[in-house]
Amino acid sequence: MSTGVLVMIDRPALGQTGDGRAFRVAAADSPQLRVTDLGATRGDGIFETAAIRNGRVQASREHLDRFARSAAMLDLPTPDPDVYRAAIELGIGLLPDASDASVKYVLTRGDEHDAASGPTGWAFLDASEDFSDARDRGIGIVLLSRGYALDVAETAPWLLQGAKTLSYAVNKSALREAARRGAEDVLFTTTDGYVLEGPTSSVVLRLGDELVTTPPDAGVLPGTTQQGIFEYAQSLGLRTAFRDLRVEEIAHADALWLASSVRLAVAVRAVDGQERPADLELTRQINEYLISRTD
Repeated sequence: MSTGVLVMIDRPALGQTGDGRAFRVAAADSPQLRVTDLGATRGDGIFETAAIRNGRVQASREHLDRFARSAAMLDLPTPDPDVYRAAIELGIGLLPDASDASVKYVLTRGDEHDAASGPTGWAFLDASEDFSDARDRGIGIVLLSRGYALDVAETAPWLLQGAKTLSYAVNKSALREAARRGAEDVLFTTTDGYVLEGPTSSVVLRLGDELVTTPPDAGVLPGTTQQGIFEYAQSLGLRTAFRDLRVEEIAHADALWLASSVRLAVAVRAVDGQERPADLELTRQINEYLISRTD
């Protein structure tokens, strides 16, 4: 039986009307989704996953902004941020322990045979997985090509690079390939030799006194945790920058991290089986800062 909290959102789009509340608590271990929902049959929808620390969603506004951006890229109705925020707050109040939890919230295009029913939305909240080992020890990754050049977001916008969609089959396949190669995660690259992002994470490199990451216009997700890392780095007097990163720069980096909302920052200690420096002390400091954020 699930220990999580499910809040179904019956009016997830901005401007939707109806009787009663726009959302309701439902049993997380009972059926809720139609088998003809386009989120299930086509992956035609979007989602966000955010950390909950001490009863508060971290980077709430940034996640909701990114949610709306993904919706616009897919020509989905604009999600109602107030409805999602209120639904998540309700769920937090029902969690047995909201000190270290997470929420995944979703918007799909709805039923493929009943367009009049409108989009489908929900928020699922649960305790976070224990990522302390990865944070403390670091991880090994492999470099895998995503199969296109750096300018794909500009030349082929219909591929939806930079949108956080439910179509995660390729990302899950890449993680299985990493496991087959004895690694824990993946860093995607382009066919013309640039660094992109992980299947569920942003990449941050330290090169001397500067922290750098791939810019969103390269077709990667704007990272909410990466933003927090940059904030902390700036407080230490380090410079930060968004720029295109060549794959060969990884070998020269003083430190390398993958950053995501729930796992936070994990140091990369091996790339394609080759050991590399991992600044575990700075990683610990970064994660202390990320956990302590109250926004």
